Amino acid sequence: MPASTPNPSPIPKTPKSKNSSKPAPALPAHHYRVEIGDLHAHLFQVTLTIARPAALQRVSLPVWIPGSYLVREFSKNLQGLQAHQGSRNPHPLAVAQLDKCSWQIACAPDSALVLRYQVYAHDNSVRTAWLDANRGFFNGTSVCLKVEGQEAMPHVLEIPAPKALDDWSLATGLTPRTIDSRGFGSYQAADYDELADAPVEMGAFWSGSFTARGVPHRFVVAGAADSFDGARLLADTQKICEAEIRFWHGNRKPPHQNYLFMLNAVDDGYGGLEHRNSTALICTRKDLPRQGDAKTSDGYALLLGLISHEYFHTWNVKRLRPAEFESYQYERENYTELLWFFEGFTSYYDDLLLRRAGLLDNAGYLKRLTTTVNQVAQAPGRLVQSVAEASFDAWVKYYRPDENTPNATTSYYAKGALVALCLDLTLRSEGRTTHEKTLDDVMRTLWKRCKAGPMRELDVAAVLETLGLRSFAPELAAWVHGRDELPLKDLLEQHGVAVLDEPAQLAQRLGLRVSENHSVQVKTVLRGGAAEQAGFSAGDEWLGLELPDPTKPQTGRAAGAGWRMGKLDDLLLYAGEAKKVMALVARDKRLMRLELTLPPALTTWRLTVRNEARINEWLDPSGKSA
Repeated sequence: MPASTPNPSPIPKTPKSKNSSKPAPALPAHHYRVEIGDLHAHLFQVTLTIARPAALQRVSLPVWIPGSYLVREFSKNLQGLQAHQGSRNPHPLAVAQLDKCSWQIACAPDSALVLRYQVYAHDNSVRTAWLDANRGFFNGTSVCLKVEGQEAMPHVLEIPAPKALDDWSLATGLTPRTIDSRGFGSYQAADYDELADAPVEMGAFWSGSFTARGVPHRFVVAGAADSFDGARLLADTQKICEAEIRFWHGNRKPPHQNYLFMLNAVDDGYGGLEHRNSTALICTRKDLPRQGDAKTSDGYALLLGLISHEYFHTWNVKRLRPAEFESYQYERENYTELLWFFEGFTSYYDDLLLRRAGLLDNAGYLKRLTTTVNQVAQAPGRLVQSVAEASFDAWVKYYRPDENTPNATTSYYAKGALVALCLDLTLRSEGRTTHEKTLDDVMRTLWKRCKAGPMRELDVAAVLETLGLRSFAPELAAWVHGRDELPLKDLLEQHGVAVLDEPAQLAQRLGLRVSENHSVQVKTVLRGGAAEQAGFSAGDEWLGLELPDPTKPQTGRAAGAGWRMGKLDDLLLYAGEAKKVMALVARDKRLMRLELTLPPALTTWRLTVRNEARINEWLDPSGKSA
């Protein structure tokens, strides 16, 4: 923990602690006690008390967590489930497993039912649970059994202070009920959804706080090095939060009364998961800001974009959300075609609001937009799958990538962000001399129209038509449900952006994605590229090349010089002016020769500022940011 770390403290405006003279509230319908069972075995010990069980009480553990659209089978980590009733003379009850994630207990309805079990916690991601000697973390979906038929009842989560870990503290977005100065104790939730939507962080973490538009925010960081500049992270995050609250509400307060950022800094990692009044984040340790270093590294800019993205979700998906998510079904997939809006539009605004908060300049913003544009353009799957289809298929495709993913899919994050960009710039172009409406107005109008609740695509179409003064059905059909290229170049040039062509990297020119470690490992062969035409396959090891003698027929032996390749760029070094080479490839321990025709140079885009005043009308309409 950095030497300058302030003392950890819970978010302000909490209920009385256990030292208060006021009595604690009565025991709720469902009481979860989560204890550290065994640090070195990575086991949480959980006791669930159901005050009024059904005669045949069913319980289940979710198979997925909202915000991460993949069935992850959290029940695989649950073990030793036991049940009993009776406070004075407890007697055991039989537990019958019904399927992969649910159980049933026959019991007396007039007596509290107590369940005890353990959860193995060794997934150092934002989605599940983790426990070791340095840190504890869990989501309710991984640890807390759902009491079937009683999900709407009040829930309490109790986490006692662990023995022999005096330097540990606890942070969660749940409302405190009775807690000590380190945050350990009991917290309350109105229902299971609220319990499941509030992860818990424990450990000797760094903690700091700030206020944004009158709302208290707390930031906790686990795993930071001593060089970590917490003051800068707080100041930059405060700018992000204020810019996003202002975006949605102007000078009014947001719908959340407090907010918690939980960041786990690791040797190599990146990601985040949104929650109603908190977010769990993971980043590479070296990307944190460092004391005495005022520069903004690419890694730190990426982290700020992640913070901006997850905070924007406080509005766009946690409140304004797909109608299909009005009531979560935790035991199965929950399908929607709208992730292009909820993830894609959030991806558009995460960097845009960094720009408006003064944390990026125009050049920095366009550099990040260039990456997104080229990411979409370099995936042949954009011509195969629409972003609406990508949204629906997230459960089986996005979160299960393989060697064919770039050929068969498009990203509802990246292409969804470009759809948002096209809609925004179209509105700005058409409204320049008339009504001057932008995508900002669309988002705020949707918030009001849907009463910050369930939304359908028809709501998007209706608001676009009202604000844009015409139907946007053709654009939605082509850009969201179609597979044609987006009109990016024309729209960007109309708004002061120069679209320049630059030579593509060699891998893209060949139609390959590779890794390099003493040889070239082929990870993906892109559809229609030179490598596919030569016969390359994912999994091949590209060992070297031969330069065939064009005057002699090929007999299976090298006719010219042969070279060992350690990295892909060796191809240009050794091929010289040759138009064709013989690639030496190992596949399943068999050596092969593949005739590769070197294709002409390909280009990618680089976006730069052409008209500063014009681009500022889009990126910095207030004129207040740097």
